[in-house]
Amino acid sequence: MKKRSRACAAHWASWLGVAALAACTTLATVHPATDGIAHGLPLPAANSGVTTVSVARDGSLWFTESTGNRIGHMRADGSGYQGFALPHPNSSPRIIAFGGDGNIWFSEHTGNRIGRLTPAGMLTEFDIPTPASQPRAIALGADGNIWFGEFAGGKVGRITQQGVITEFALPTPDSGPRALAAGPDGNIWVSEFRAGKLARITPRGAITEFTLPRPNSGPGDITAGVDGAMWFVELSGSMDGLQPDGGRVARITMNGVVTEYELPSKTPSAVNIAIGPDRNAWYTRGALVGARDCGWKDHRVSTRRGHAWRGPFRRQRSPAADAAGGSPLCRRWRRQSHRLVRVQATSKLGGAAG
Repeated sequence: MKKRSRACAAHWASWLGVAALAACTTLATVHPATDGIAHGLPLPAANSGVTTVSVARDGSLWFTESTGNRIGHMRADGSGYQGFALPHPNSSPRIIAFGGDGNIWFSEHTGNRIGRLTPAGMLTEFDIPTPASQPRAIALGADGNIWFGEFAGGKVGRITQQGVITEFALPTPDSGPRALAAGPDGNIWVSEFRAGKLARITPRGAITEFTLPRPNSGPGDITAGVDGAMWFVELSGSMDGLQPDGGRVARITMNGVVTEYELPSKTPSAVNIAIGPDRNAWYTRGALVGARDCGWKDHRVSTRRGHAWRGPFRRQRSPAADAAGGSPLCRRWRRQSHRLVRVQATSKLGGAAG
């Protein structure tokens, strides 16, 4: 078995959680396919508002239930559900990620707190110094700390494993940090939705801003690409009180050079983005927000050529994988209002690590 790519591991850890690292062993020549069978896993409470999902090392799922005001946990087959209620009502848990300490960390968007939950279910909450900051995106940094954006506070926060919070004000006031991700350079990259900028923040808190070509581009979700750049979506339509005129997928190099790729249409808006096993950038559009499986994709952008595809979902199967019986590669999870949806993917494995 080939050695894992560190860059690949960093990406998957930030997106799906540590369990997905196994998918990186032979990334360069993975040819994903799917059997096309979707499995809905209803939750005990209707309208629980599942928002984000992270996969643990044992394959189980941890997820935020924004409307239900709790953190959920279940096995990959949907059994063994546990709900961990938050002590403060209407906290609206938003984004969830695994920390370097093996615990589950999450933002409380209206509660103005960062939460930490151990695998055994011990919950601790940490108040954010800035009132009503609306913490949103969180990510594990190269320094082992959790970093988070304060959408209304105009700051980026860092919380240590011991719960010590440090805030860093972005140079542009009311910039609306919407999403953030760890970059291959060891820094945190932040989308400033209201300012039309991206920011790079070092582990010590030094901030550099990069202005996008159009001021109303509405940068949103961001992720690290396999090409050493950061990839992000530019939102369109009505978002958080603005009317951004994005409709693009874009990339920025570590030196701040921005390239934009116009999508076939601006509606519905692209919302989330991630790098797939085929090394391309995949983004979501429409009513469902979340990642599709490895084989069924409606939208992707090549990280090498910047070409965008759009089309109906279709089955893409590797004949070689069929002949070999297929090997499990990954299960991607997306959310609906009160259930989780899984699509099983299989893949041919072989070749060198990417």
